[in-house]
Amino acid sequence: MNVTECDLLIIGAGPVGLYATYYAGFRGLRTAVVDSLPEPGGQVTAMYPEKPIYDIAGFPMVRGRDLVARLIEQASLFSPEYLLGDPAERLAQNPDGQIEVVTRSGGIIRCGAVLISGGIGTFTPRPLAAGTEWLGRGVSYFVPSLAAYAGQDVVVVGGGDSACDWALSLEPIANSVTLVHRRTAFRAHEHSVSQLMASTVEVITDAEVTAVTGLNRVDSVEITNKSKGRFARPAQAVIAALGFTANLGPIRDWGVSIAANRYIAVDTAMATSVPGVFAAGDITDYRGKVRLISVGFGEAATAVNNAAVLIHPDEQLFPGHSSDAPAVAASAAA
Repeated sequence: MNVTECDLLIIGAGPVGLYATYYAGFRGLRTAVVDSLPEPGGQVTAMYPEKPIYDIAGFPMVRGRDLVARLIEQASLFSPEYLLGDPAERLAQNPDGQIEVVTRSGGIIRCGAVLISGGIGTFTPRPLAAGTEWLGRGVSYFVPSLAAYAGQDVVVVGGGDSACDWALSLEPIANSVTLVHRRTAFRAHEHSVSQLMASTVEVITDAEVTAVTGLNRVDSVEITNKSKGRFARPAQAVIAALGFTANLGPIRDWGVSIAANRYIAVDTAMATSVPGVFAAGDITDYRGKVRLISVGFGEAATAVNNAAVLIHPDEQLFPGHSSDAPAVAASAAA
C-alpha cells in the first residue's frame, strides 16, 4: 500500500493548482499534487498547449505550454510530490482530524487539508456531428503542436475563443484556414472576432460541416450553409473546437455543496461545506464569480493561507509579502 503524508493535498495540476503548490511551499507546507492526467498542466497541457493566453498579469501574451513550464519551475522551489495519472476517488476524515484521500490505484494520501483546483473536473470534448470516424486521421479535438499543420488546408469548427484562437494561430503557417460556425454570433471575445474578420481566414457562419471525406486520411469536407446550400472545401485537417462537457466525478460524493450542478460552492475563505476542504479556480462558484486563470491564482493564495491557519493554528493568516522574505526562495532553491 502506497501512503503519502503531506500538509496540503492539491487535487488538480492545472495552472491554478500549480500556483497553489508554489504558494503552499512559500507558506512552509509540504504538498502533494494529484491529477488524473499523466503530466502537469491540466486542460492547458492536454488541450491548448499552443494557445496564446492574454489575461496573465505581466505577460502581454504567453503560450499555454510556456505558462505551465514557468509554473512548474516556480513550484519546484519547494519540491512538491506529484502523483499523476491517478485520480482521487474517495475522501474521509479520520477521528484525529486528518483527511485521507484514496486514489484510483489504491494509493492513500494523508493530509491536514485538501485544495481542489481541478478546473471543471474531468472533461470530454463535444463530438463533431459528422466525421468522428476520422479521429486520428485528420480530425482532432486538440492542437498539441501548431507545426504539425504547416502547409495544410485546415478547417476549424466552432465559434468560441478556442476556435478563433486556433484559426488565428494557424493562419501564418497553414496553406489555408477556414472557420465554420453554426451561428452568426460568436461566443469568443470581441477582440478575437475582430482579428478573425480582419485576417485571411475564410469565415463561414450559419453553417455546419455535414460530411468529411478522404481515403486513408481526410482530404475534404462538405459544408452546408443555410443560404448557399452544400459546397466543399479542401481539408487535410479538421479541428473540432466545440467545447467539452464536464463531470465532477467522485467529488460529488465527498459531501461538498454543489452549485449550478457542476461547480463547488465556496465562501470568502475558499472553504467548501466540508471542513478542511478548500477549492479554487474554475471549479468554484460564488456570487460575482469570474472564471479567469488570473482570478484563480488569487483564489489559490486565499485558499492556501486559510488552509495554513487550519493546519497550524498558531500561524498568521497573512504571511507577509514575498518581497519581504527573499531568503525563503533562496534557501529553497539552494
